[in-house]
Amino acid sequence: MRQATVTRKTAETEITVTVNLDGTGRYDNQTGVGFFDHMLDQLARHSLIDMTIRAKGDLHIDDHHTVEDTGITLGQALVQALGDKRGIRRYGACLLPMDDALVRCALDLSARPFLIWNVDLPTPKIGTFDTELVREFFQALSTHGGITLHVDALHGINSHHIAEAAFKSVARALREAVEVDPRKADAIPSTKGAL
Repeated sequence: MRQATVTRKTAETEITVTVNLDGTGRYDNQTGVGFFDHMLDQLARHSLIDMTIRAKGDLHIDDHHTVEDTGITLGQALVQALGDKRGIRRYGACLLPMDDALVRCALDLSARPFLIWNVDLPTPKIGTFDTELVREFFQALSTHGGITLHVDALHGINSHHIAEAAFKSVARALREAVEVDPRKADAIPSTKGAL
């Protein structure tokens, strides 16, 4: 079915994520963090993964726990929805322009998490959102989704454009990686026979 719902509850956050890998990019994301919701909407829309996220976090402290824990829960939902990863393309890449920003993403759904993050966001905030949390989200997604994830900002002067291009490039690469390969729809995409 390539769908999953995961709930994660801690003393700091309560998050539920539902994904459908064979969706059309529908989204309904409500975390209480406006800019982050906007980025999650982009992630769903451009990956074609239907995504519903509900997060309640300790926003009276800051956005950190909510953003990081959403990345954790989304990563866990992706792992569950992918199952044994039979038939997927496994790899994905995208070079995505957005106005002044150009961001490259390459990823591998390898079950070997690793993040390479070469993204400089020139301002500490986008509105009220701490820009350092963009990396925190992708670190959590990579770790708990078992994703080898490389993200490089090649150009950019506007923090909003760079961050949005990062989310969109990861989304497009993820779309490619989770798609079923019609030439190998019954095979695990690894010479090991397991991922």
